[in-house]
Amino acid sequence: MSDSGHPAPHKDYTGAKLGMWLFLYTEVLLFGGLFVLYAVYLHRYPLEFAAAAGQLNFTLGAANTVILLTGSLLVALSVSAIRHGSTRLAQGLLWGGVASGILFLINKYLEWSTEIGHGIYPGSPILEQRAQGEIVFFGLYYITLGLHGLHVLIGAVILAVVAVMTAKGSIHQDEFVILENSGLYWHLVDLVWIFIFPLYYLLL
Repeated sequence: MSDSGHPAPHKDYTGAKLGMWLFLYTEVLLFGGLFVLYAVYLHRYPLEFAAAAGQLNFTLGAANTVILLTGSLLVALSVSAIRHGSTRLAQGLLWGGVASGILFLINKYLEWSTEIGHGIYPGSPILEQRAQGEIVFFGLYYITLGLHGLHVLIGAVILAVVAVMTAKGSIHQDEFVILENSGLYWHLVDLVWIFIFPLYYLLL
């Protein structure tokens, strides 16, 4: 019963979680398709892919890996905190996750600015003069990492909204499925990067 005397509305937490998992499955298919395409072209242009990968900024790639893993940990801890009724701690951890997403995007902006400044971008006259395998590599690189960056941006916005909802009391110890689902989305974003980093920066 609610405070007004009316029956509290039924909330299908299982359905909400199932719906989120189905959505994440479509995201896995999206990035999975890009990874399969990468594998096909890697088999076709192994030397050219290796040469192109060597031109990427490994330091920024590694830094972004640490940043996203840290952000994922903070979001996981926020779920644990809200479960134990530590609302304020959960808020702080969520804002930490938002900060990790922003820092990731700043690093990616710096990296891409340097690469574009050197004429390494799809359709550039400099890149068009290179081997076909390198052109394909950088085409896949910008598509895959650009799409991932968009997901990081969306994830950071979602975490910020959830942090505000937590501050307003909409998310609390007895009702936090929105936080859990947001955390799942953020973990997927991190998981995708765990595949991107070795494939593009280490060429494993």
